[in-house]
Amino acid sequence: MNREIEIQVKIKNSSKLINFLEKNAEFKKESRQIDEYFYPAHRNFIKIRPIKEWLRLRNSDDRCSITYKNWYYDKNGKSLSYCDEYETFVEDVVQFKKILEALNFQLLVKVDKKRKMWVYKKYEVAVDKIKGLGNFVEIEYIGKNKNIEPKKILAEMISFLKKINCGKIERNYLGYPWQLLFPKEVKHEIQ
Repeated sequence: MNREIEIQVKIKNSSKLINFLEKNAEFKKESRQIDEYFYPAHRNFIKIRPIKEWLRLRNSDDRCSITYKNWYYDKNGKSLSYCDEYETFVEDVVQFKKILEALNFQLLVKVDKKRKMWVYKKYEVAVDKIKGLGNFVEIEYIGKNKNIEPKKILAEMISFLKKINCGKIERNYLGYPWQLLFPKEVKHEIQ
């Protein structure tokens, strides 16, 4: 499936979520991820606001992948929390960076993240600690229904966090790279 449905939030009480996940979900892994975001010189991704496209090179536990995301927004520029996503593994990250450099891709921003991940029902739940930003939660739909309505899934994700009683939920519609690049433009929405 090349469509990703996810939300990214700050919650007031992450310990309640972690306790719930430890008791009720399948722990997958703990990792450190270094995400480097690039853009081609002929098409500067940050000229369009909000940023619609990301090209990410991820190094996670010595496994590397390249991902292109094309986000969908409503008429007010708020992310609809789903995107087209194309991803594959990269065997040699050093050589791949040389390819990007030869093609005149520029490094935009680096996101340094420590992540703990669980699977709960049809969701992948990650608790992230982002260098320079703090703690966040990402929930991604991993169910098999390809015809699912994204708005319905997103409402279920928020409802899940509220049932656990995580306190105030602040939704970030623009992602970690945006927050690092434009901290004065970050606006979280209370759910």
